[in-house]
Amino acid sequence: MNYSLNDPFKMDFESLEELAEMISQVLECPVTIEDANHRLLAYSTHDERTDPARIATIIGRRVPEKVINQLWKEGTIPALLSTKEPIRVKNMDEIGLGHRVAVSIWKQEEVLGFIWVIEIDKTLTEEEYSLLKKAAESAKNKLLQLQTRKNKKEERSQEFFWKLLTGHLANHEEITGNFHSLQITPASSYSLLVFQFKHNISGKIEQNISYLLTTNQRFKIMLYTIDSNQLILLVSADNIRHTFEELNYFVRQFVFNMSERYGGNEITPVYSSIYYDYGKIKHAYHESLEVLSIKEKFPEETKDIHTYQKLGIYQFFDILLQKRKSNDFENYSLKLLYQYDQKHNSNLIETLDVFLTKDANINDAAKELNVHANTLNYRLKRIAEIGEVDFKDPNQKISLYIDLKLRKYQNMQHL
Repeated sequence: MNYSLNDPFKMDFESLEELAEMISQVLECPVTIEDANHRLLAYSTHDERTDPARIATIIGRRVPEKVINQLWKEGTIPALLSTKEPIRVKNMDEIGLGHRVAVSIWKQEEVLGFIWVIEIDKTLTEEEYSLLKKAAESAKNKLLQLQTRKNKKEERSQEFFWKLLTGHLANHEEITGNFHSLQITPASSYSLLVFQFKHNISGKIEQNISYLLTTNQRFKIMLYTIDSNQLILLVSADNIRHTFEELNYFVRQFVFNMSERYGGNEITPVYSSIYYDYGKIKHAYHESLEVLSIKEKFPEETKDIHTYQKLGIYQFFDILLQKRKSNDFENYSLKLLYQYDQKHNSNLIETLDVFLTKDANINDAAKELNVHANTLNYRLKRIAEIGEVDFKDPNQKISLYIDLKLRKYQNMQHL
């Protein structure tokens, strides 16, 4: 049939599935329709010709993460997010992707979704490109209806999550009922994640965040919300063998993708311990905020620490500081070294701090201080003499390390 003289998509389709079938019939190719986060909305069913990527998408109801990552690397998705014209996608055997043409579904300046057409035994013509653009226009209203329903559900999710975060909802049966009313299956174990951005999260950045969270296939994200410059997630810890290792990978990958794909984001990620009682989400939230607070005060020492479990001695700084104040204690060795530094304009305290922070590793400490190892050894001898420090005594080294950090912590509190 010749569709060039009219618009075959200028009609009221009952569903996206009906539209997908019509596009497939007009273009004589298999078709899939996705939302902006690559979740499958509809696909043509009367054509057995396909490729592995499409099969995996239909089975999983969303595009596989490896396919999404490759399409970003190849520039396909960035192109779809910047033009209303159809984009030709080359064959990528390594991810099971055959030749196809894709077009974005737009509402003004926002992308609502995508239509993908697999070219099997044919190549779409310019005329068929025009028809595909008309199909995208026809799909817009259906996607807007889905978006409205999604936004209402998200509002309910946000309210529920904040009740959990603030401790206003602690009854087990009530919490479970809320999960089920939102069609969310609560995991038996969970962790709370907080990503702190340098600036408040704008609407555009929020869209980018939503995209990364939805296309993630490593962790099940049950709830999430945004508070000024913080993204807060509730994720399932079920069926994860090495939970903290996997969480570390997830937070680092999220930060990397935000920077690599969207640029200019300074993000500090942290996460809580593993919890089993949803009545303790408030505690998990404050635990994560405490890690952020310590990381702000000790950025260098804690740059590779993302969880409360790994904070070590930093977990107890408030208690230790209170004890030091209550008995008016002053570390005698540090007092002598501070006095020497002030009198001779030297940096023995800094040298000691770096040396202990680097776990008494001469080479690492010398590199951090940008001095030769022999120079560092000389300074350490002076520190031992002036401060009466025995570097072979682990108790004294631990005490010096704690008191150095406590002094820094106390100074930060006064800022």
